[in-house]
Amino acid sequence: MSPSSAQLLDSDVDGGSQAVKAQQRLREWILAGDLPAGSRIAELALVDRLGMSRTPIRAALMSLGQEGLLEALSGGGYAVRTFSEREVADAIELRGTLEGLAARLAAERGVSPAVMAQAGECLNQIDQLLRQATLDDESFSSYVHLNGRFHKLLAEMANSAVLAREIDRASRLPFASASGFVGVQAHSPDARDMLVVAQHQHRQVLEAIGQREAGRAEALMREHSRLARHNLGQVMHNPQHAGMPGMQLIRNKV
Repeated sequence: MSPSSAQLLDSDVDGGSQAVKAQQRLREWILAGDLPAGSRIAELALVDRLGMSRTPIRAALMSLGQEGLLEALSGGGYAVRTFSEREVADAIELRGTLEGLAARLAAERGVSPAVMAQAGECLNQIDQLLRQATLDDESFSSYVHLNGRFHKLLAEMANSAVLAREIDRASRLPFASASGFVGVQAHSPDARDMLVVAQHQHRQVLEAIGQREAGRAEALMREHSRLARHNLGQVMHNPQHAGMPGMQLIRNKV
């Protein structure tokens, strides 16, 4: 490879890395309300704020538009989107449908013992957390991490890059991820009970996949997503959660 070609390759890699960093930072600002719902995003202002060139920022804005956090404006540029409660519920339903398909394909195609063992160990660690009579913030944070890992393993079990990508895309809308409401519910009286139910469903799904019961695995995973929809309703109609990250993006009206 000529020096000029190598330099171009390094530039592409660095540009891609910068775009990812910009995308992550912008997503944090949007969910935190630092970029308010409905506000127009000015590329030049982000150049100064992020300390990056316009190229990675433009790529980051395009990616966030594809995720659905931003909408393209007819005159050019982007604005921060808002979502109705129904749209978020639909995103949760879509994730549940896709994860149900992943569970069915995993049961039909079979999963390696090594991956099944990883998923089982993940659930064992969740069991350890849930043995506590009450859960503190650290325990909930651990649950969010382990729950996310279990769902990621389920997506990978289908051995379909296309499906895994679509599950990831569906999970990126505010509160549509598998752990989207766990932190919000951390201090509610029935928080631990809700996690116990979710954990029971985790075990049932993994068992169905291991026994190659495709229909049962899919149905269980679809049912599992309904917990998130239930929690959505609780959060939307509880004034105590009005200031939580991302809530400013969700409209109460359908």
